[in-house]
Amino acid sequence: MFKLIRNAFVMLLLMTAITGVAYPLVSTGLAQVLFPTQANGSLVMKDGKAVGSSLIGQSFTEPKYFWGRPSATSPMANNGASSTGSNQGPTNPALTDAIKQRIDALRTADPGNAAPVPVDLVTASGSGLDPEISPAAAQYQLARVAKVRNLDPAKVQQLVAQATSDRQLGVLGEPRVNVLQLNLALDALQAPR
Repeated sequence: MFKLIRNAFVMLLLMTAITGVAYPLVSTGLAQVLFPTQANGSLVMKDGKAVGSSLIGQSFTEPKYFWGRPSATSPMANNGASSTGSNQGPTNPALTDAIKQRIDALRTADPGNAAPVPVDLVTASGSGLDPEISPAAAQYQLARVAKVRNLDPAKVQQLVAQATSDRQLGVLGEPRVNVLQLNLALDALQAPR
């Protein structure tokens, strides 16, 4: 019996060393060497400080910024610790009310815009953390942002194009615009020199 307990204890120590120490160290080391940006959270830096991640949405509500997808996370928007969708179906009155409020906020920020509101500006993504919007959502907001910032719409269009990523490998997903990257480019454009 003592021999069985000793063997079990040795296996416990060996497996703890392999799976609890060696494997995490090797995985972390390889990630830091092969994918350092991703391994460190895909952080976006501005003036030497982290201002967000290219993988997690940020909340922008001022008219001078492009707005991202609504976040379904709680207790605060874009909370990476509680990534989740709202799980509200299309017939749920709470979802309908939330969409109406989001449309009203967009119309209030840009009263002259009578274009149809793109769906990704009024519905949350599956994760509730989506950092990107569709090119149509960016186009919907372009005139408002250009007007509030007193910029030529063609210049803002150029920034939208620079922040737009195509489909991965030419076939996966849809074209998308990273909202944080776009808003930082707008701020840099108007930064005092």
